[in-house]
Amino acid sequence: MSYILVLYYSRYGATAGMARQIARGVEEVAGIEARLRTVPEVSTTCEAVASPVPDDGAPYATLDDLAQCAGLALGSPTRFGNMAAAMKYFIDGTSALWLSTALKGKPAGVFTSTSSMHGGQETTLTSMMLPLLHHGMLLLGLPYSEPDLLHTRSGGTPYGPSHLAGNDNKLPLSDEEKRLCQALGKRLAATAVRLI
Repeated sequence: MSYILVLYYSRYGATAGMARQIARGVEEVAGIEARLRTVPEVSTTCEAVASPVPDDGAPYATLDDLAQCAGLALGSPTRFGNMAAAMKYFIDGTSALWLSTALKGKPAGVFTSTSSMHGGQETTLTSMMLPLLHHGMLLLGLPYSEPDLLHTRSGGTPYGPSHLAGNDNKLPLSDEEKRLCQALGKRLAATAVRLI
């Protein structure tokens, strides 16, 4: 069955929670499913000694997961107004997919989580869009027909769902944030089904 790849990096769990909500939205559309995947940490520890399977959560993504998806939701916490190094490292390794145009014409959306309201949510979302544009993907945001965009006092942008995690990174997803994540999942899935 065709799938939307929900690919994320999460340090404290908020971005993973958003990914699960996006997957719920995807699963509401008939004829397509969600595939949750994450990326490993980037550290000074040699990759050769790190476990190839995460201790918990989604499996690590492969280039095949990306190449064969019908659409992509890409998520990362904000790091100084940009995506986290782990996600950037994975994306930097997709040159073979770029050369083969494997992602051309597929729908994509982005999502993020920050500690503070003005911690760079929108710049992080646009930073994640740039490599997707280079791959020829069709970027989808959230239209203002989503009422939560007009009423949220936490996260949410027209560029994609966002979450305000708080200074201690412990704030749960608000109801508005959950609905916006699900809306992106539904929108990606419905678009992919029309394009398949």
